[in-house]
Amino acid sequence: MTGTTPQQDLDQPHDLVGVGIGPFNLSLAALAQGVPGGLAATFYEQRPAFHWHPGLLLDGATLQVPFLADLVTLADPASPWTFLNYLKNRERLFPFYFAEKFHIQRAEYDAYCRWVSERLPGLHFGHQVDSVRWNPERRLFEVDFTQLDPDGEVEALGRAYTRNVVLGVGTEPYVPEPLRPLADAPGVPVIHSADYLTHRETLLRAGHVTVIGSGQSGAEVFLDLLRARPAGAERIHWLARTEAFAPMEYSKLGLEHFTPDYTRYFHALPEAVRGELVPRQWQLHKGIDADTIAAIHDELYRRTLDGGWPDAVLTPGVRVRTAGRVATTQVELHLEHVQQSTRSRLTTDAVVLATGYRERPVDRMLAGLDPYLRHDAAGRARVDERYRLVLDPSVTGSVYVQNAERHTHGVGAPDLGLAAWRSATILNSVTGKEPYPLPRRTAFTSFGLETREAPGIPAQGRKLTPLVQH
Repeated sequence: MTGTTPQQDLDQPHDLVGVGIGPFNLSLAALAQGVPGGLAATFYEQRPAFHWHPGLLLDGATLQVPFLADLVTLADPASPWTFLNYLKNRERLFPFYFAEKFHIQRAEYDAYCRWVSERLPGLHFGHQVDSVRWNPERRLFEVDFTQLDPDGEVEALGRAYTRNVVLGVGTEPYVPEPLRPLADAPGVPVIHSADYLTHRETLLRAGHVTVIGSGQSGAEVFLDLLRARPAGAERIHWLARTEAFAPMEYSKLGLEHFTPDYTRYFHALPEAVRGELVPRQWQLHKGIDADTIAAIHDELYRRTLDGGWPDAVLTPGVRVRTAGRVATTQVELHLEHVQQSTRSRLTTDAVVLATGYRERPVDRMLAGLDPYLRHDAAGRARVDERYRLVLDPSVTGSVYVQNAERHTHGVGAPDLGLAAWRSATILNSVTGKEPYPLPRRTAFTSFGLETREAPGIPAQGRKLTPLVQH
């Protein structure tokens, strides 16, 4: 819903204001509509409409989670905003049934979310949130925003008052420091994979292309370029810092790291332990889908049938030390192989950075809350078990975060499979009730010798007797 902001947004306090409308806050908005008795909630998004990673909606690319990880199902399967109800609304339920697809295409997930975003009330696109402050006199948060016209120009200024705020501003593409000057320079063919489809034709015309990054995006970009370039003249390099082009951990017990049980366990760990653990778990969320790895190998093998080898180089364990321009059209990468302690140079015509994403900074937006925020030893915002920023006790409202709490809640923070559960947790906290009863147990694995019980969720199973040292 785009256009004039209702007057009530300016004058009357909301129960909840959401900043950003990506999948996670869209999940929250959908579940908020189902809260018994109603909830005064509104959401603001700077973009003119919902779009989910449009630069990576490659033909055939699928989600890495099952379709049940939609916006609402794992908290409320009877919701009108389920993926299955979307299919029913589009008269596609029977074709989906016969397709037998547990993992849907990324483009279909994007279309589903847009369908929800176009029908839910209280969503305001074209609204940029500028600041969030605590007003101690009103005992409310003030959310200042700028209403934008279709061209992104300022149309009006506004303010909303709310008891609670939920930040769902998402992530932004990460460009490694050595490559930032080239990525920012006009005309230099160094692009992030988030913009791949926008630049695909230019990349296909390039004489030599280098893909940097070992995750799913890097694999998909490499495979797409490989399939589109002639056999024997592929001229593609694929480089990665990881020790191998490794498959994502997708065993059934391994996936239990993306359950509420593991999230609770991780949150209860000491801060230093959490900080060491997250980098070691990269294969849980930064590996490559096994089918994509197989497709890459199959394509490379097919190109050897006439006796030659494809002109494609795949090298893990390499980092880019520095980078620069050669003349005006090429890029020179200075590389180091970590295990061999060797260095080399690579000249290429274009670079695709599949280097992932980082949490979008909100320091400027939350500058007015800085006196009230509590930080950990690394200077990061502390987040409690219910996804609330830890604030000074004088602040009676709450600021919740979505996908900005990996340091406190673990690798499941960006996972779509936990979206509905986290939204339900937030809504239960906001209302002080339990509009969405949460499961008592979600994993067969017992993470740790001591089980920390979540508020309102009793532990199950036999407790171990603690050993006492004398």
